Amino acid sequence: MSDRIERIQRALSSLQAAHIALRDDSAKHRGHAGAQDGRGHFALEIVSESFRGLSALARHRKVYAALGDLMHTDIHALQISAKLPEENQ
Repeated sequence: MSDRIERIQRALSSLQAAHIALRDDSAKHRGHAGAQDGRGHFALEIVSESFRGLSALARHRKVYAALGDLMHTDIHALQISAKLPEENQ
């Protein structure tokens, strides 16, 4: 597991997720103008009770807040699927 993936997963631990699947898609975007600074492209599936009562937009904002500075230092693009436990069946 890459150091970058570990940092992202540590940051997401604050959401107390029942499930996290994080995929690094950076290799698919080599040469992409936005990836030239070394930040990566990721796809995230996260299931957490902490999303209860939140709209899809609010769930994404909660993920971005948990990631904090990593959105500026490590992540260029993030595809998010944020669900409640009962939505993940």
